[in-house]
Amino acid sequence: MSNNIYIYILVMAAVTYCIRLLPLTLIRKEIKNKYIRSFLYYVPYVTLAAMTFPAILTATANIWSAAVGFIAALILAYNRKSLITVSLVSCICVFLTELITGL
Repeated sequence: MSNNIYIYILVMAAVTYCIRLLPLTLIRKEIKNKYIRSFLYYVPYVTLAAMTFPAILTATANIWSAAVGFIAALILAYNRKSLITVSLVSCICVFLTELITGL
């Protein structure tokens, strides 16, 4: 089998197009069920969390420093601090943890 990249791109484009087209053609009415609406409301947040969490744990040299930074970010985000504050404090926590542990 020849590795023709254009075939792969064409198949990927067709699959992506079908995934986006099917909901538009199958669901024509407004969704009134409150459970389905609440589920669809949280899908982007869950998807972002599922993509971001593994990257957080593997971004540093040590998993413990990643965990410290993640916990600091969670605490600050829960207390509704700004995005720049959360990111700066969590980066500082990771730096200090790696400096202290020496790994």
